[in-house]
Amino acid sequence: MVEAWEASVEAKIQDAVQRGEFDDLPGMGKPIPGRGAPYDEAWWIKSFLEREALPSDLLLPTSLQLRRRVEQVPDEVRDLPTEQSVRDFVGQLNVQIVAWLRSPDDGPRVAVRPVNTEDVISRWRAERARPEATVTVTEAVTAVGPSRWGWWQRWRRRRG
Repeated sequence: MVEAWEASVEAKIQDAVQRGEFDDLPGMGKPIPGRGAPYDEAWWIKSFLEREALPSDLLLPTSLQLRRRVEQVPDEVRDLPTEQSVRDFVGQLNVQIVAWLRSPDDGPRVAVRPVNTEDVISRWRAERARPEATVTVTEAVTAVGPSRWGWWQRWRRRRG
């Protein structure tokens, strides 16, 4: 029974080959992607993200996604046209942060605090007021945030 079924399948494949239904298939004559590479358990999700052009941030736990969004706030609000749109953006982000703080998921415990709207607005205003060409290196470093050595320098100034 099985042999008869295999023979009929093989006959149908041969008929399709003769009709040319397997000609001009996408990928024909090209090497199989990933052949020879070590096995990766997450190959399918990586290929899906690449194929659909999705950011890999979607794989991160919520706490890390929120932390990354907080770090990117200055870049994201830079091109917003009005102060109200900046306030709305920061407000929506803060709603998401507060919701996560109320019921955190099982991901890593990362410190995430709501964004201070007034600080973001003051930076946004200052950035819009200054001409693009006059930004110095010192101003660019200060806009990014305090250096990692800043805490002990402030402590030494107080002690010294």
